[in-house]
Amino acid sequence: MTDQDILEAVNVVMEEEIGPALASHGGGGNVTKVENGVVFIELQGGCKGCPGARMTMKNGIEALLRERVPAVREVIDDTDHLFG
Repeated sequence: MTDQDILEAVNVVMEEEIGPALASHGGGGNVTKVENGVVFIELQGGCKGCPGARMTMKNGIEALLRERVPAVREVIDDTDHLFG
């Protein structure tokens, strides 16, 4: 599976499952890039700077993406949590 294939599959999961969950907390997320199976996501809205963002990224987003798209090796938080 190419990085482009991974990006397309991840974007579907983001739109259908992860996005609505983040929106329910006033936030959102956007895939910024995929490199060698590593997905970079920028959190938005209420998720930016949230103390629970690291846990959300690893235990929520990464776990779900790896389950739905097995080619995903890791998910990296690409958010600038200090500066909006």
